[in-house]
Amino acid sequence: MLFRSWAQVADTGWPDVARVADHVGVEHLVVTRHALVRQVLTDPVTYRPDNALDAVTPMPVTALRLLAGHRFRLPPTLANNSGASHPEIRAIVAEALHPTRVAAQRPWLTALVRGRVARLAASLDAGAAVDLYAELAADLPLLVLARMVELPDARVGAVKAFARAALELFWAPLDTDRQLALADEVGRFHRVLREFAATGGGLAARLRAAGHPADVVVGALFFLLVAGQETTSQFLTLLLHRLAGEPTVRAGLRTGEIAVADVVEEGLRLEPPIVTWRRVAAVDTTLGGTPVPAGTSIVLWLARAGRDPEAVASPDEFRPGQRGSRRHLAFGAGPHRCVGDVLARMEAGVVVAEAAPLLDGVSVVRAPWCPDNLTFRMPDAFVIRR
Repeated sequence: MLFRSWAQVADTGWPDVARVADHVGVEHLVVTRHALVRQVLTDPVTYRPDNALDAVTPMPVTALRLLAGHRFRLPPTLANNSGASHPEIRAIVAEALHPTRVAAQRPWLTALVRGRVARLAASLDAGAAVDLYAELAADLPLLVLARMVELPDARVGAVKAFARAALELFWAPLDTDRQLALADEVGRFHRVLREFAATGGGLAARLRAAGHPADVVVGALFFLLVAGQETTSQFLTLLLHRLAGEPTVRAGLRTGEIAVADVVEEGLRLEPPIVTWRRVAAVDTTLGGTPVPAGTSIVLWLARAGRDPEAVASPDEFRPGQRGSRRHLAFGAGPHRCVGDVLARMEAGVVVAEAAPLLDGVSVVRAPWCPDNLTFRMPDAFVIRR
């Protein structure tokens, strides 16, 4: 892999800009400084998003044929769209995730989380171990998103499996056998999305009404099902794990001395689910004094930018409300900034407010494990016991 991008954020040996070869020998420019990362994200003319969804491990012909057999296509729609269609597509998706619509989901989500927390507390009191990923965080963002944009009626387990398969297929180091298995899973679910794109209501209907072709509707749904829910369930798991080791912060939450919103922002800064993102240089340029030829792949180390001492007072400490805490780039910046940031913050705020007391007096039986992946953390479990 390029590097263990979530495990090396505190490594002081990295320069502002570094040339690093990946597992197949392709060289990338890794950008570590907050100011430089933000510069790239906010300049889509010099640094285009076209490579954002390119497979980190080049797909062999056999995998491409398998995807073609499923009629899999992923045209530029949101994250990798530098064309003229991006602003309108983004505006339609943003309207579906408007802050007023997000706020309307809070009472329903709070009741759902409160009920789950009560059941988990009873299990802990009885001496059982509980998995806060599987039993609390995994499906919450998907359930909320389904209500907001009228997603297809598919089993939660199938959607989660598809989303994780997509994150692995496009962003992980893989051997051929694994690529084929993942390509088949992603391709099969793509068929479900095609059917829904042609007939579904909500967001799909609004995109169709605006004149966007079926492939664009499918692409928007594809990205939402990956970025719109899987990353948030990952963040909820990572944040709860971090809070388990922060008794002072939990005490401040209990007394009201620490605000839930500040905890969420500090979590986004220190435990972002998306640790890197990519751009490609459109022209010859320089970045932080480093020459950048046109066509260079640029890896923006979002997680390390959140620990830049020039951006935050105490970069390696979990101190909610500290100076610079909210300057993180967990949601990106510029014209491709995440349209679901308000939704993710609301979901995280509800979970912190309701579930933080579960962490008092527990021991961690199994910490989240994250597989090799350039961009996404993908924790698999978080097991605790009283």
